[in-house]
Amino acid sequence: QVQLVESGGGLVQPGGSLRLSCAASGSIFSINRMGWYRQAPGKQRELVAVVSSGGVTNYADSVKGRFTISSLNAKNTVYLQMNSLKPEDTAVYYCNAIVPQPPSLDLNSYWGQGTQVTVSS
Repeated sequence: QVQLVESGGGLVQPGGSLRLSCAASGSIFSINRMGWYRQAPGKQRELVAVVSSGGVTNYADSVKGRFTISSLNAKNTVYLQMNSLKPEDTAVYYCNAIVPQPPSLDLNSYWGQGTQVTVSS
């Protein structure tokens, strides 16, 4: 099993910044991809930013130029730096990791418990 522990959410004014972190632990052979999704009230969960083990990143159009996801580090931790935050960024942010499961190396998807980000004056 793999556990994901998130931190860094909170309340921030429009234009402010927050940094989210997600640390993966447990039976990890390797991590194929890791990143962040978010879900606002009444909306579906959506991709925010993900990074592959090779360093390839993918961002939602709505956050390009404002959010930056770090590369995966040796401690299986990824960070999301969020700048120029807007009220529409308000949501629960979930960490996700795609982990191959030995011996078949089938890919399993794991989720964190979520952290609330509220952007409001």
